[in-house]
Amino acid sequence: MQKNIFLLGIFIFLLSFQKEIIAQEKPSLVVGIVVDQMRYDYLTRYYERYGNDGFKRLLNEGYSLENAHFNYIPTYTAVGHTSIYTGATPDHHGIIGNNWYDKFLKKSIYCVDDSNYSSVGTDSDYGKKSPYRLATTTVTDQLLLAQNMRGKSIGIALKDRSAILPVGHTATAAYWYEGKDKGHFITSSFYRNDLPIWVTDFNKQQKAQYYTSKPWNTLYDIKTYKNSTADNSIFEGVFTGEELPIFPHDIPNLKKENGNLSIISETPFGNSITLDFAKAAIIGENLGKNKDTDFLAISFSSTDYVGHKYGVDAIETEDTYLRLDKDLADLLKFLDKEVGKGKYTVFLTADHGAIRVPAYLDSLKIPAKYFNTRKFKTFLDSVSTKHFKSTELVENFSNYQLFLDKEKITTLGLKLDDVAEIFANELINFETISKTVTAKTLRNTNFTKGILNVLQNGFHQKLSGDVLLIPNPGTISGKRTGTTHGSGFSYDTHVPIIFYGNGVKKGASKKHYEITDIAPTIANLLRIEAPNSTTGKIIEEVFK
Repeated sequence: MQKNIFLLGIFIFLLSFQKEIIAQEKPSLVVGIVVDQMRYDYLTRYYERYGNDGFKRLLNEGYSLENAHFNYIPTYTAVGHTSIYTGATPDHHGIIGNNWYDKFLKKSIYCVDDSNYSSVGTDSDYGKKSPYRLATTTVTDQLLLAQNMRGKSIGIALKDRSAILPVGHTATAAYWYEGKDKGHFITSSFYRNDLPIWVTDFNKQQKAQYYTSKPWNTLYDIKTYKNSTADNSIFEGVFTGEELPIFPHDIPNLKKENGNLSIISETPFGNSITLDFAKAAIIGENLGKNKDTDFLAISFSSTDYVGHKYGVDAIETEDTYLRLDKDLADLLKFLDKEVGKGKYTVFLTADHGAIRVPAYLDSLKIPAKYFNTRKFKTFLDSVSTKHFKSTELVENFSNYQLFLDKEKITTLGLKLDDVAEIFANELINFETISKTVTAKTLRNTNFTKGILNVLQNGFHQKLSGDVLLIPNPGTISGKRTGTTHGSGFSYDTHVPIIFYGNGVKKGASKKHYEITDIAPTIANLLRIEAPNSTTGKIIEEVFK
Protein backbone atom coordinates (compact mmCIF):
# COMPACT_ATOMS: atom_id res chain seq x y z
CA MET A 1 0.00 0.00 0.00
CA GLN A 2 2.79 2.40 1.00
CA LYS A 3 4.65 1.45 -2.18
CA ASN A 4 1.62 2.34 -4.32
CA ILE A 5 1.21 5.67 -2.54
CA PHE A 6 4.93 6.35 -3.09
CA LEU A 7 4.68 5.54 -6.82
CA LEU A 8 1.55 7.67 -7.13
CA GLY A 9 3.41 10.56 -5.51
CA ILE A 10 6.29 10.21 -7.97
CA PHE A 11 3.82 10.09 -10.87
CA ILE A 12 2.08 13.26 -9.72
CA PHE A 13 5.45 14.98 -9.24
CA LEU A 14 6.65 13.99 -12.71
CA LEU A 15 3.38 15.09 -14.25
CA SER A 16 3.54 18.50 -12.61
CA PHE A 17 7.23 18.78 -13.51
CA GLN A 18 6.43 17.94 -17.12
CA LYS A 19 3.73 20.60 -17.20
CA GLU A 20 6.16 23.12 -15.78
CA ILE A 21 8.77 22.24 -18.39
CA ILE A 22 6.18 22.54 -21.17
CA ALA A 23 5.10 25.92 -19.84
CA GLN A 24 8.71 27.09 -19.75
CA GLU A 25 9.46 25.88 -23.26
CA LYS A 26 6.80 27.93 -24.99
CA PRO A 27 8.38 31.19 -26.22
CA SER A 28 6.87 34.56 -25.38
CA LEU A 29 7.82 35.87 -28.82
CA VAL A 30 8.65 34.29 -32.17
CA VAL A 31 10.66 36.45 -34.56
CA GLY A 32 10.72 35.36 -38.20
CA ILE A 33 13.52 37.00 -40.19
CA VAL A 34 13.59 36.88 -43.98
CA VAL A 35 16.67 38.32 -45.68
CA ASP A 36 15.58 39.17 -49.20
CA GLN A 37 17.78 37.57 -51.91
CA MET A 38 20.20 35.89 -49.46
CA ARG A 39 22.07 32.98 -51.03
CA TYR A 40 23.25 30.31 -48.60
CA ASP A 41 26.89 30.93 -49.47
CA TYR A 42 26.73 34.48 -48.08
CA LEU A 43 26.95 32.77 -44.69
CA THR A 44 30.17 30.95 -45.59
CA ARG A 45 31.68 33.46 -47.99
CA TYR A 46 31.71 36.32 -45.49
CA TYR A 47 31.90 34.21 -42.32
CA GLU A 48 35.36 35.34 -41.27
CA ARG A 49 34.32 38.97 -41.58
CA TYR A 50 31.19 38.70 -39.46
CA GLY A 51 31.27 39.67 -35.81
CA ASN A 52 30.47 37.20 -33.05
CA ASP A 53 27.02 38.52 -32.18
CA GLY A 54 25.05 38.46 -35.45
CA PHE A 55 25.10 35.66 -38.02
CA LYS A 56 27.77 33.81 -36.01
CA ARG A 57 25.66 33.86 -32.87
CA LEU A 58 22.75 32.32 -34.75
CA LEU A 59 25.01 29.71 -36.36
CA ASN A 60 27.03 28.81 -33.27
CA GLU A 61 24.18 28.79 -30.76
CA GLY A 62 21.31 27.78 -33.05
CA TYR A 63 20.56 25.01 -35.54
CA SER A 64 21.52 25.54 -39.18
CA LEU A 65 20.18 23.65 -42.18
CA GLU A 66 23.00 23.75 -44.71
CA ASN A 67 21.16 22.09 -47.59
CA ALA A 68 17.77 23.81 -47.61
CA HIS A 69 16.06 24.71 -50.88
CA PHE A 70 12.97 26.24 -52.38
CA ASN A 71 10.90 23.52 -54.02
CA TYR A 72 8.97 25.43 -56.67
CA ILE A 73 9.15 27.89 -59.55
CA PRO A 74 9.02 30.92 -59.58
CA THR A 75 11.41 32.02 -56.84
CA TYR A 76 10.10 35.56 -56.41
CA THR A 77 9.68 37.70 -53.29
CA ALA A 78 5.92 37.39 -52.75
CA VAL A 79 5.95 33.68 -53.43
CA GLY A 80 8.89 33.12 -51.12
CA HIS A 81 7.47 34.96 -48.14
CA THR A 82 4.13 33.19 -48.60
CA SER A 83 5.65 29.72 -48.86
CA ILE A 84 7.81 30.26 -45.78
CA TYR A 85 4.84 31.15 -43.61
CA THR A 86 2.23 28.79 -45.10
CA GLY A 87 4.42 25.72 -45.42
CA ALA A 88 2.86 25.28 -48.85
CA THR A 89 3.83 25.80 -52.48
CA PRO A 90 2.05 28.11 -54.99
CA ASP A 91 -0.13 25.29 -56.32
CA HIS A 92 -1.87 25.45 -52.91
CA HIS A 93 -1.52 28.99 -51.55
CA GLY A 94 -2.26 30.82 -54.82
CA ILE A 95 0.46 33.49 -54.77
CA ILE A 96 2.08 32.62 -58.09
CA GLY A 97 4.24 35.73 -58.55
CA ASN A 98 4.79 39.30 -57.48
CA ASN A 99 2.67 40.27 -60.48
CA TRP A 100 0.86 37.90 -62.78
CA TYR A 101 -1.66 37.93 -65.60
CA ASP A 102 -5.19 37.43 -64.32
CA LYS A 103 -6.95 35.51 -67.10
CA PHE A 104 -10.35 36.32 -65.61
CA LEU A 105 -9.79 40.08 -65.31
CA LYS A 106 -7.74 40.11 -68.53
CA LYS A 107 -5.01 42.24 -67.00
CA SER A 108 -1.81 42.04 -64.97
CA ILE A 109 -2.40 42.25 -61.22
CA TYR A 110 -0.15 42.84 -58.20
CA CYS A 111 -0.23 40.28 -55.42
CA VAL A 112 -1.45 42.50 -52.54
CA ASP A 113 -3.30 45.35 -54.26
CA ASP A 114 -6.84 45.74 -52.94
CA SER A 115 -8.97 48.79 -53.78
CA ASN A 116 -11.52 47.74 -51.16
CA TYR A 117 -9.31 49.24 -48.48
CA SER A 118 -7.81 52.68 -47.97
CA SER A 119 -4.35 53.92 -47.09
CA VAL A 120 -3.54 54.65 -43.47
CA GLY A 121 -0.73 57.07 -42.70
CA THR A 122 -0.49 58.54 -46.20
CA ASP A 123 -2.59 60.45 -48.73
CA SER A 124 -1.36 58.23 -51.57
CA ASP A 125 -2.85 54.93 -52.79
CA TYR A 126 0.19 52.99 -51.59
CA GLY A 127 -1.68 51.65 -48.58
CA LYS A 128 -4.56 50.09 -50.52
CA LYS A 129 -3.42 46.56 -49.83
CA SER A 130 -4.54 43.30 -48.24
CA PRO A 131 -3.71 39.57 -48.29
CA TYR A 132 -7.00 38.58 -49.91
CA ARG A 133 -5.36 36.72 -52.80
CA LEU A 134 -3.65 34.41 -50.30
CA ALA A 135 -5.83 31.29 -50.31
CA THR A 136 -4.49 29.57 -47.18
CA THR A 137 -3.63 30.30 -43.57
CA THR A 138 -0.16 31.14 -42.30
CA VAL A 139 1.56 29.92 -39.14
CA THR A 140 0.87 33.39 -37.73
CA ASP A 141 -2.86 32.91 -38.41
CA GLN A 142 -2.75 29.54 -36.72
CA LEU A 143 -1.04 30.97 -33.64
CA LEU A 144 -3.75 33.56 -33.08
CA LEU A 145 -6.50 31.01 -33.76
CA ALA A 146 -4.95 28.62 -31.23
CA GLN A 147 -4.90 31.41 -28.63
CA ASN A 148 -8.51 32.43 -29.30
CA MET A 149 -7.22 35.58 -31.04
CA ARG A 150 -5.09 36.59 -28.08
CA GLY A 151 -1.51 37.68 -28.69
CA LYS A 152 -0.25 39.89 -31.48
CA SER A 153 1.06 39.23 -34.97
CA ILE A 154 2.88 42.05 -36.78
CA GLY A 155 4.66 42.18 -40.15
CA ILE A 156 7.37 44.74 -40.97
CA ALA A 157 9.31 45.37 -44.19
CA LEU A 158 10.25 48.02 -46.71
CA LYS A 159 8.15 46.11 -49.28
CA ASP A 160 4.39 45.89 -48.79
CA ARG A 161 4.18 42.26 -49.95
CA SER A 162 6.96 41.26 -47.57
CA ALA A 163 5.11 42.77 -44.61
CA ILE A 164 1.60 41.61 -45.53
CA LEU A 165 1.85 38.01 -46.74
CA PRO A 166 3.83 36.52 -43.80
CA VAL A 167 1.23 37.58 -41.21
CA GLY A 168 -1.74 36.36 -43.19
CA HIS A 169 -5.37 37.24 -42.65
CA THR A 170 -5.64 37.77 -38.89
CA ALA A 171 -2.65 40.03 -38.25
CA THR A 172 -2.71 42.78 -35.69
CA ALA A 173 -1.00 44.93 -38.30
CA ALA A 174 1.47 45.03 -41.17
CA TYR A 175 3.64 48.08 -41.87
CA TRP A 176 5.71 48.95 -44.92
CA TYR A 177 7.82 51.85 -46.11
CA GLU A 178 6.73 54.67 -48.39
CA GLY A 179 9.65 56.57 -49.88
CA LYS A 180 9.70 59.45 -52.37
CA ASP A 181 9.03 62.63 -50.37
CA LYS A 182 7.47 60.73 -47.42
CA GLY A 183 10.08 58.46 -45.85
CA HIS A 184 7.77 56.83 -43.33
CA PHE A 185 5.93 53.60 -42.51
CA ILE A 186 2.26 53.15 -43.39
CA THR A 187 -0.45 50.49 -43.30
CA SER A 188 -3.90 49.63 -44.71
CA SER A 189 -7.41 49.99 -43.35
CA PHE A 190 -7.57 46.20 -43.69
CA TYR A 191 -5.78 46.19 -40.32
CA ARG A 192 -6.83 49.42 -38.62
CA ASN A 193 -8.13 52.92 -39.35
CA ASP A 194 -5.30 54.95 -37.86
CA LEU A 195 -1.63 54.64 -37.02
CA PRO A 196 -0.75 53.76 -33.43
CA ILE A 197 0.94 56.55 -31.49
CA TRP A 198 4.24 54.68 -31.51
CA VAL A 199 4.23 54.58 -35.35
CA THR A 200 3.36 58.28 -35.59
CA ASP A 201 6.15 59.08 -33.13
CA PHE A 202 8.60 56.95 -35.11
CA ASN A 203 7.71 58.68 -38.38
CA LYS A 204 8.22 62.08 -36.75
CA GLN A 205 11.86 61.15 -36.08
CA GLN A 206 12.56 61.39 -39.85
CA LYS A 207 15.02 58.51 -39.77
CA ALA A 208 14.96 58.15 -43.55
CA GLN A 209 16.17 61.73 -43.90
CA TYR A 210 18.94 60.99 -41.42
CA TYR A 211 20.13 57.80 -43.14
CA THR A 212 20.17 59.43 -46.58
CA SER A 213 21.99 62.56 -45.39
CA LYS A 214 25.44 60.98 -45.65
CA PRO A 215 27.39 59.14 -48.37
CA TRP A 216 27.51 55.35 -48.46
CA ASN A 217 31.13 54.35 -47.93
CA THR A 218 32.48 50.92 -47.06
CA LEU A 219 32.25 49.89 -43.43
CA TYR A 220 35.92 48.84 -43.46
CA ASP A 221 38.94 49.71 -45.59
CA ILE A 222 37.91 48.90 -49.15
CA LYS A 223 41.16 46.98 -49.67
CA THR A 224 39.94 44.34 -47.20
CA TYR A 225 36.97 43.33 -49.40
CA LYS A 226 38.75 40.31 -50.86
CA ASN A 227 35.56 38.26 -51.28
CA SER A 228 34.31 40.58 -54.02
CA THR A 229 35.36 41.65 -57.49
CA ALA A 230 37.01 45.02 -58.16
CA ASP A 231 35.01 48.08 -57.17
CA ASN A 232 34.76 49.50 -60.68
CA SER A 233 33.16 46.58 -62.54
CA ILE A 234 31.37 46.72 -65.90
CA PHE A 235 28.94 44.12 -64.52
CA GLU A 236 27.52 46.48 -61.87
CA GLY A 237 24.72 48.99 -62.23
CA VAL A 238 24.84 52.62 -61.14
CA PHE A 239 22.50 55.15 -59.59
CA THR A 240 21.05 57.68 -62.01
CA GLY A 241 23.54 60.55 -61.99
CA GLU A 242 26.57 58.34 -61.28
CA GLU A 243 29.16 57.68 -63.95
CA LEU A 244 30.83 54.69 -62.31
CA PRO A 245 29.75 52.05 -59.75
CA ILE A 246 32.38 53.02 -57.18
CA PHE A 247 32.55 54.03 -53.53
CA PRO A 248 31.67 56.35 -51.99
CA HIS A 249 28.11 56.66 -53.30
CA ASP A 250 27.05 60.26 -52.74
CA ILE A 251 23.54 59.51 -51.49
CA PRO A 252 22.60 63.10 -50.49
CA ASN A 253 23.31 64.40 -53.99
CA LEU A 254 21.87 61.34 -55.74
CA LYS A 255 18.50 61.45 -53.98
CA LYS A 256 16.82 63.90 -56.31
CA GLU A 257 17.27 61.73 -59.42
CA ASN A 258 16.66 58.42 -57.61
CA GLY A 259 13.27 58.74 -56.00
CA ASN A 260 14.33 61.02 -53.15
CA LEU A 261 13.84 59.02 -49.91
CA SER A 262 13.14 55.85 -51.90
CA ILE A 263 16.89 55.63 -52.45
CA ILE A 264 17.33 54.22 -48.95
CA SER A 265 16.05 50.87 -50.23
CA GLU A 266 19.10 50.50 -52.46
CA THR A 267 21.53 51.03 -49.60
CA PRO A 268 22.28 49.00 -46.44
CA PHE A 269 20.50 51.71 -44.45
CA GLY A 270 17.14 50.42 -45.63
CA ASN A 271 17.84 47.42 -43.40
CA SER A 272 18.84 49.72 -40.54
CA ILE A 273 15.61 51.71 -40.64
CA THR A 274 13.68 48.42 -40.76
CA LEU A 275 15.51 47.33 -37.61
CA ASP A 276 14.77 50.66 -35.93
CA PHE A 277 11.07 50.26 -36.72
CA ALA A 278 11.02 46.65 -35.51
CA LYS A 279 12.52 47.70 -32.18
CA ALA A 280 9.92 50.45 -31.89
CA ALA A 281 7.20 47.86 -32.56
CA ILE A 282 8.48 45.54 -29.84
CA ILE A 283 8.34 48.35 -27.31
CA GLY A 284 5.19 50.03 -28.62
CA GLU A 285 3.18 46.80 -28.74
CA ASN A 286 4.77 45.20 -25.64
CA LEU A 287 5.64 42.14 -27.69
CA GLY A 288 6.78 39.16 -25.67
CA LYS A 289 5.49 40.63 -22.43
CA ASN A 290 2.14 38.83 -22.20
CA LYS A 291 0.97 35.35 -21.21
CA ASP A 292 0.28 34.47 -24.84
CA THR A 293 2.87 34.13 -27.59
CA ASP A 294 3.37 37.05 -29.98
CA PHE A 295 4.82 36.86 -33.49
CA LEU A 296 6.97 39.46 -35.26
CA ALA A 297 7.74 38.90 -38.95
CA ILE A 298 10.63 41.07 -40.19
CA SER A 299 11.86 41.19 -43.77
CA PHE A 300 15.13 42.93 -44.61
CA SER A 301 14.58 44.08 -48.19
CA SER A 302 17.65 46.18 -49.00
CA THR A 303 19.76 43.11 -49.67
CA ASP A 304 17.49 42.45 -52.65
CA TYR A 305 17.62 45.99 -54.03
CA VAL A 306 21.41 46.11 -53.68
CA GLY A 307 21.76 42.65 -55.24
CA HIS A 308 19.63 43.58 -58.23
CA LYS A 309 21.72 46.68 -58.89
CA TYR A 310 25.23 45.36 -58.24
CA GLY A 311 25.11 41.55 -58.40
CA VAL A 312 26.38 38.69 -56.27
CA ASP A 313 30.09 39.54 -56.40
CA ALA A 314 30.10 43.30 -55.78
CA ILE A 315 31.73 45.06 -52.86
CA GLU A 316 28.39 46.80 -52.34
CA THR A 317 26.78 43.41 -51.69
CA GLU A 318 29.50 42.32 -49.28
CA ASP A 319 29.30 45.63 -47.43
CA THR A 320 25.52 45.33 -47.16
CA TYR A 321 25.85 41.92 -45.48
CA LEU A 322 28.58 43.09 -43.12
CA ARG A 323 26.32 45.94 -42.05
CA LEU A 324 23.32 43.61 -41.78
CA ASP A 325 25.40 41.41 -39.49
CA LYS A 326 25.75 44.35 -37.11
CA ASP A 327 22.02 45.05 -37.34
CA LEU A 328 21.25 41.43 -36.46
CA ALA A 329 23.61 41.61 -33.49
CA ASP A 330 21.78 44.75 -32.37
CA LEU A 331 18.41 43.02 -32.73
CA LEU A 332 19.45 39.94 -30.73
CA LYS A 333 20.87 42.04 -27.90
CA PHE A 334 17.69 44.10 -27.91
CA LEU A 335 15.58 40.93 -27.65
CA ASP A 336 17.76 39.72 -24.76
CA LYS A 337 17.03 42.93 -22.91
CA GLU A 338 13.37 43.53 -23.79
CA VAL A 339 12.02 39.97 -23.94
CA GLY A 340 14.67 38.03 -22.05
CA LYS A 341 17.25 35.42 -22.99
CA GLY A 342 15.65 32.05 -23.50
CA LYS A 343 12.18 33.54 -23.81
CA TYR A 344 12.08 34.05 -27.57
CA THR A 345 12.60 31.94 -30.69
CA VAL A 346 14.06 33.19 -33.96
CA PHE A 347 14.24 31.69 -37.40
CA LEU A 348 16.21 33.26 -40.24
CA THR A 349 15.89 32.39 -43.89
CA ALA A 350 15.59 34.03 -47.34
CA ASP A 351 12.80 34.35 -49.90
CA HIS A 352 15.07 33.28 -52.79
CA GLY A 353 18.70 33.38 -53.86
CA ALA A 354 20.27 35.01 -56.93
CA ILE A 355 22.37 34.17 -59.96
CA ARG A 356 25.80 35.59 -60.60
CA VAL A 357 25.66 38.19 -63.36
CA PRO A 358 25.42 36.10 -66.55
CA ALA A 359 27.62 38.54 -68.47
CA TYR A 360 30.33 38.01 -65.83
CA LEU A 361 29.94 34.22 -66.04
CA ASP A 362 30.09 34.40 -69.82
CA SER A 363 33.35 36.37 -69.59
CA LEU A 364 34.76 33.38 -67.69
CA LYS A 365 33.50 30.97 -70.42
CA ILE A 366 30.80 29.59 -68.12
CA PRO A 367 27.53 29.00 -70.04
CA ALA A 368 25.21 31.92 -69.27
CA LYS A 369 22.81 33.77 -71.56
CA TYR A 370 20.12 36.42 -71.70
CA PHE A 371 16.57 35.65 -72.74
CA ASN A 372 15.75 38.11 -75.51
CA THR A 373 12.08 39.03 -75.16
CA ARG A 374 11.89 40.77 -78.53
CA LYS A 375 13.39 37.82 -80.39
CA PHE A 376 11.10 35.47 -78.55
CA LYS A 377 8.02 37.49 -79.53
CA THR A 378 9.09 37.31 -83.18
CA PHE A 379 9.66 33.57 -82.90
CA LEU A 380 6.33 33.09 -81.14
CA ASP A 381 4.48 35.01 -83.87
CA SER A 382 6.19 32.94 -86.56
CA VAL A 383 5.07 29.71 -84.87
CA SER A 384 1.52 31.00 -84.53
CA THR A 385 1.38 32.17 -88.14
CA LYS A 386 2.85 28.90 -89.44
CA HIS A 387 0.32 26.67 -87.70
CA PHE A 388 -2.76 28.86 -87.27
CA LYS A 389 -2.43 31.71 -89.82
CA SER A 390 -2.88 34.15 -86.90
CA THR A 391 -0.80 35.94 -84.27
CA GLU A 392 -3.78 36.52 -81.99
CA LEU A 393 -3.91 33.18 -80.19
CA VAL A 394 -1.59 34.24 -77.35
CA GLU A 395 -3.35 36.58 -74.96
CA ASN A 396 -0.36 37.20 -72.68
CA PHE A 397 3.22 36.10 -72.12
CA SER A 398 4.68 36.76 -68.66
CA ASN A 399 6.69 34.92 -66.00
CA TYR A 400 7.67 32.45 -68.76
CA GLN A 401 4.02 31.43 -69.19
CA LEU A 402 1.75 31.62 -72.24
CA PHE A 403 -1.89 32.45 -71.63
CA LEU A 404 -3.87 31.47 -74.69
CA ASP A 405 -6.95 33.31 -75.99
CA LYS A 406 -9.61 30.66 -75.52
CA GLU A 407 -12.34 32.62 -77.33
CA LYS A 408 -10.16 33.13 -80.39
CA ILE A 409 -9.17 29.46 -80.41
CA THR A 410 -12.83 28.43 -80.27
CA THR A 411 -13.72 30.90 -83.04
CA LEU A 412 -11.10 29.27 -85.28
CA GLY A 413 -12.59 25.84 -84.57
CA LEU A 414 -9.49 24.66 -82.71
CA LYS A 415 -9.06 22.81 -79.43
CA LEU A 416 -7.17 24.47 -76.57
CA ASP A 417 -5.10 21.41 -75.63
CA ASP A 418 -4.06 20.84 -79.27
CA VAL A 419 -2.97 24.47 -79.68
CA ALA A 420 -1.04 24.40 -76.39
CA GLU A 421 0.74 21.21 -77.42
CA ILE A 422 1.83 22.72 -80.76
CA PHE A 423 3.24 25.79 -79.03
CA ALA A 424 5.07 23.62 -76.49
CA ASN A 425 6.59 21.46 -79.23
CA GLU A 426 7.76 24.47 -81.24
CA LEU A 427 8.95 26.82 -78.48
CA ILE A 428 11.43 24.25 -77.19
CA ASN A 429 13.46 25.22 -80.28
CA PHE A 430 14.01 28.79 -79.09
CA GLU A 431 17.69 29.30 -78.30
CA THR A 432 17.50 29.93 -74.53
CA ILE A 433 14.62 27.62 -73.62
CA SER A 434 15.44 24.19 -72.17
CA LYS A 435 11.98 22.77 -71.39
CA THR A 436 8.34 23.40 -72.26
CA VAL A 437 5.28 21.78 -70.78
CA THR A 438 1.54 22.27 -71.16
CA ALA A 439 -0.97 22.82 -68.39
CA LYS A 440 -2.65 19.58 -69.43
CA THR A 441 0.56 17.64 -68.84
CA LEU A 442 1.02 19.23 -65.42
CA ARG A 443 -2.57 18.34 -64.52
CA ASN A 444 -2.31 14.73 -65.66
CA THR A 445 1.28 13.77 -64.81
CA ASN A 446 2.93 13.55 -61.39
CA PHE A 447 6.58 14.59 -61.62
CA THR A 448 8.31 13.36 -58.46
CA LYS A 449 11.78 14.81 -58.95
CA GLY A 450 13.84 17.19 -61.03
CA ILE A 451 13.06 20.60 -62.48
CA LEU A 452 9.60 19.58 -63.73
CA ASN A 453 8.60 18.60 -60.19
CA VAL A 454 9.66 22.05 -59.03
CA LEU A 455 7.70 23.66 -61.88
CA GLN A 456 4.65 21.57 -61.03
CA ASN A 457 4.74 22.75 -57.39
CA GLY A 458 4.46 26.31 -58.67
CA PHE A 459 1.66 25.55 -61.13
CA HIS A 460 -1.78 26.62 -59.96
CA GLN A 461 -4.48 24.97 -62.08
CA LYS A 462 -6.86 27.89 -61.81
CA LEU A 463 -4.40 30.79 -62.12
CA SER A 464 -1.38 29.68 -64.14
CA GLY A 465 -0.87 29.76 -67.90
CA ASP A 466 -1.52 27.19 -70.61
CA VAL A 467 2.10 26.61 -71.64
CA LEU A 468 5.02 26.97 -69.21
CA LEU A 469 8.66 27.46 -70.23
CA ILE A 470 11.93 26.88 -68.39
CA PRO A 471 14.99 28.83 -69.59
CA ASN A 472 18.42 27.23 -69.75
CA PRO A 473 20.48 27.18 -66.54
CA GLY A 474 22.36 30.46 -66.17
CA THR A 475 19.81 32.37 -68.27
CA ILE A 476 17.86 35.45 -67.16
CA SER A 477 15.87 38.29 -68.68
CA GLY A 478 17.10 41.83 -68.22
CA LYS A 479 20.21 43.97 -68.25
CA ARG A 480 23.83 42.87 -68.43
CA THR A 481 24.52 44.45 -65.04
CA GLY A 482 23.30 43.31 -61.64
CA THR A 483 21.35 40.16 -60.97
CA THR A 484 17.87 38.70 -60.67
CA HIS A 485 16.13 35.47 -59.64
CA GLY A 486 13.07 33.35 -60.33
CA SER A 487 14.35 29.98 -61.54
CA GLY A 488 14.33 26.54 -59.95
CA PHE A 489 18.09 26.12 -60.19
CA SER A 490 20.31 25.94 -57.11
CA TYR A 491 21.58 29.52 -57.27
CA ASP A 492 17.97 30.66 -56.73
CA THR A 493 16.79 27.85 -54.44
CA HIS A 494 19.64 27.26 -51.94
CA VAL A 495 19.11 29.56 -48.96
CA PRO A 496 19.93 29.61 -45.23
CA ILE A 497 17.51 28.28 -42.65
CA ILE A 498 18.59 28.82 -39.05
CA PHE A 499 16.54 28.23 -35.91
CA TYR A 500 17.66 29.84 -32.66
CA GLY A 501 16.51 30.34 -29.08
CA ASN A 502 13.76 28.85 -26.98
CA GLY A 503 13.25 25.14 -27.68
CA VAL A 504 16.07 24.92 -30.24
CA LYS A 505 19.27 22.93 -29.80
CA LYS A 506 22.72 23.75 -31.13
CA GLY A 507 23.87 22.02 -34.28
CA ALA A 508 23.74 21.75 -38.05
CA SER A 509 22.44 19.37 -40.68
CA LYS A 510 23.51 18.57 -44.22
CA LYS A 511 20.23 16.74 -45.00
CA HIS A 512 17.99 18.09 -47.73
CA TYR A 513 15.15 20.21 -46.41
CA GLU A 514 12.64 22.43 -48.15
CA ILE A 515 11.44 25.95 -47.41
CA THR A 516 7.96 24.57 -46.72
CA ASP A 517 9.35 22.75 -43.66
CA ILE A 518 9.72 25.96 -41.64
CA ALA A 519 6.03 26.61 -40.89
CA PRO A 520 5.15 23.11 -39.61
CA THR A 521 8.34 23.10 -37.52
CA ILE A 522 7.45 26.40 -35.85
CA ALA A 523 3.85 25.22 -35.42
CA ASN A 524 5.09 22.09 -33.67
CA LEU A 525 7.36 24.14 -31.41
CA LEU A 526 4.35 26.25 -30.44
CA ARG A 527 2.14 23.14 -30.15
CA ILE A 528 -0.45 24.51 -32.55
CA GLU A 529 -2.02 23.28 -35.77
CA ALA A 530 0.07 23.84 -38.88
CA PRO A 531 -1.29 26.12 -41.65
CA ASN A 532 -4.23 24.53 -43.41
CA SER A 533 -2.50 23.63 -46.70
CA THR A 534 0.94 22.77 -45.35
CA THR A 535 2.86 20.20 -47.36
CA GLY A 536 6.13 20.52 -45.44
CA LYS A 537 7.40 18.25 -42.70
CA ILE A 538 8.47 18.88 -39.10
CA ILE A 539 12.26 19.12 -38.76
CA GLU A 540 12.61 17.02 -35.61
CA GLU A 541 16.37 17.37 -35.25
CA VAL A 542 16.03 21.13 -34.59
CA PHE A 543 14.42 20.60 -31.19
CA LYS A 544 16.09 20.09 -27.84
